[in-house]
Amino acid sequence: MINHSVSFPHFLKVYDNALQDLGSILAGAGYKKVVIYFGNDLIDLFGNTVMTSLKEAGVEVLSYKEMDIIDMQELMEFAFTLPGGTQAIIGIGGGKVIDAAKYMCFLKELPFISIPTSTSSDGFASSSASLLLHGKRNSVPAVMASGIVVDTQVIRTAPERFIYSGIGDMISKITSLYDWLYEEKCGYTKIDDFAMMTARKAVNSFVRTPYESIKDTVFLKELVDSLAMSGIANEIAGNSSPVSGSEHLISHALDKMLDAPQLHGVQVGIATYIMSKVQDHRYVRVETVLRQTGFFDYVKTLQMKKEDFAAAIDMAPGIKPNRHTFLHEEKYREMAKELLYNDELLNEILV
Repeated sequence: MINHSVSFPHFLKVYDNALQDLGSILAGAGYKKVVIYFGNDLIDLFGNTVMTSLKEAGVEVLSYKEMDIIDMQELMEFAFTLPGGTQAIIGIGGGKVIDAAKYMCFLKELPFISIPTSTSSDGFASSSASLLLHGKRNSVPAVMASGIVVDTQVIRTAPERFIYSGIGDMISKITSLYDWLYEEKCGYTKIDDFAMMTARKAVNSFVRTPYESIKDTVFLKELVDSLAMSGIANEIAGNSSPVSGSEHLISHALDKMLDAPQLHGVQVGIATYIMSKVQDHRYVRVETVLRQTGFFDYVKTLQMKKEDFAAAIDMAPGIKPNRHTFLHEEKYREMAKELLYNDELLNEILV
C-alpha cells in the first residue's frame, strides 16, 4: 500500500546555453521572487549570465551568495533568515550547494530549482541530501526539485572526472535493481513496480545511447535525463532501493574509511563492475560501457587500492543493516573479495 506522496519536477530543461534562458524558464513557471545559492567560485563564472537573464524576464533576486555549508544546524539558521516573499530557492553548482538548497527548501516548504554544473551523481534530482550532523555525514530528507535546468555547455566544460562519476552512478542501477529483486526474493521487502520500471528504463536508455565522445550533446543529455529518471524512481519508491544497492554500500564504506575518498560515482562504478560479476548479471554490458567511455582508463590514474575495497566489502552490510543485498550474505562477500585479486580487469585498474 502506498503510504507516501510522490513529487515530480514540473520542468526539465537540458540543452546548450540553457542558463541564458533561466529567467524566461522561471517566469514561465510563475516564479517572480527567488533566492540563489551558488557553489564556490561560481558567481564569477555564471553570475552575470544568470542575473542578466533573470532581470530581463522580470524575476527579482532577493538575495544571492556562494554556499559551502553542509552542516544541518547552520543550514537551519540560514533557512529561517530567508527574505520575506521568497517563492523559490535556486541551487547552482555541485553536490554541496544542491544538497544545502534543497534541505532549506524542505525546512521552509519552498520549491527548489536545481541547476547542477556537473553530472557527478543523480543527487540533483533526488529528494534526499547528504549533510553533516555532529561532524558526520548523514542522508536526510529534503525535497524533490520543482524544476531542473541543465546547461550542457557548462557540463561539457567541467572536468571530465565529473562526467565519469555520473557514468559510474548511472550504470550502477544495473546492480542496484538486481539487489532489490534479490531482496524481495529473500522475503525482506516488496518492490514497487513503477519505481523498478522507471529506474530500468533510465539505465537501459543510457547504455544504448550512440555517441562518439562523452562530451557529445546527445550523450550528455541522455546522461542527465537518465540520472533525473533515477531520482524520480527513488521518489516513487519512497526510499533509495531502486538506485542504491550493494555497489553503493561499498562506496559509502570507502567514504567512512578513507581520509580522501574519490568521487562518489567513480567508487560506485568500480563497485558496480565487481557486483555485476558477483551477481552474474549483465557484467558484459557494465564492462563494455565503462571501458568504451574511458571510465576504466581514468580509474587507472587514481591508484586506488584493492585492500581498501576488500575492507569496504566487509564493512558494507553494516552501512545499512536493514537491507538484504547480495553483500549481506557472507558467501557473496567472499566472492567479491576473491574477484578483487583474481579478476584481470581489476588487476589492471587497482593497485
